[in-house]
Amino acid sequence: MIAKDMYELGSKRSSIRELFEYGKKRAAAIGAENVFDFSIGNPSVAPPPEVKEAILSLLTEKDAVALHGYTSAQGDYAVRKAICDDVNKRFATDFTADCFYMTAGAAASLTISLKALTVAGDEVITFAPFFPEYRVFVEAAGAKFVVVPMREPDFQIDFVQFQQCINEHTKAVIINSPNNPSGAVYTEKTICELCRILQEKEKEYGHPIYLISDEPYREIVYGDVVVPYVPNYYDDTVVCYSYSKSLSLPGERMGYILVSNKVQNAQEVYAAVCGAGRALGYVCAPSLFQMVVAKCAGMTSDLSVYAKNRDLLYRGLTELGFTCVKPDGAFYLFLKAKEKDAVAFCEKAKKYELLLVPGDDFAGPGYVRISYCVSTEQIERAMPAFAKLAAEYKK
Repeated sequence: MIAKDMYELGSKRSSIRELFEYGKKRAAAIGAENVFDFSIGNPSVAPPPEVKEAILSLLTEKDAVALHGYTSAQGDYAVRKAICDDVNKRFATDFTADCFYMTAGAAASLTISLKALTVAGDEVITFAPFFPEYRVFVEAAGAKFVVVPMREPDFQIDFVQFQQCINEHTKAVIINSPNNPSGAVYTEKTICELCRILQEKEKEYGHPIYLISDEPYREIVYGDVVVPYVPNYYDDTVVCYSYSKSLSLPGERMGYILVSNKVQNAQEVYAAVCGAGRALGYVCAPSLFQMVVAKCAGMTSDLSVYAKNRDLLYRGLTELGFTCVKPDGAFYLFLKAKEKDAVAFCEKAKKYELLLVPGDDFAGPGYVRISYCVSTEQIERAMPAFAKLAAEYKK
């Protein structure tokens, strides 16, 4: 007898991955240049040159046994110290290296954090639209997943709905800003109101409510947009970070958990994170890329490419009559489908080789996600296909 819930997860991919695999088959059949795959958030921008330089220097200058050997379970101390120093410099914080736990990417950061913070009977709240795997991670940890419906058209937090969802069983709240899939960035006003409510509820219920800030897109913002640094607004904050997007290293699976030194019983919470990493088999993130990201702390890829893609796509789609909110961050555009059923809309888009992800899995019915971390050329070539799709709905 096997675990039925694990079978269900393993026998059916997420809608994003299903579409990504479909795109690969179509590319093999008709040529990649004829398929406009906007399905997956796989960075199209190369890592900064410093990443290659760091890899080469480590491979040539460092002892191979040490380079490829185990680090401490929570990550190499010098690596954690370098990341800590960069974070303290950028956000005027006073963390120590022992606030950081190195992980195999943001997914590991989230699953470890949830395993560390929740027990049976706890509830974890997030806000629609949200990354679909949140549900998987929360329920795998044994907690109940609670969704606050999305607020249109700006995708900030609906605090009336939030107040109706939070209760004495709430152990954690997950936020994702800049957001996948909407590209929205929570304003300082939104963050302050969220933190005010959480502080009030902590006192009312007599236990911590952890704010888990999932931040793989923190650096990808446009214009003068600023992403509030959540630990500076709320004490009981745990940050889950990934270098997949900022340094264009998704396949290397490198990230960290930050347990703020202001968290209630911070040392116990950090120890629980270490224990959860041990229980889940996540001890010692890949050693080579721990050292690489330490050398590249605070750097980013050429994010101007995403800004160019955003402007090109947003302008082109709105001129065709599509409705969408211009994203302030990340590299996704949340498009209003031309019919109520977003799945049906995406099926029609496939006729023109446009691969778009229905918003249903993100708890955003009636919308589709377009991932524009693709080549600018692909967006330019895709516009006639979008025009044909728009024309179909004008008939």
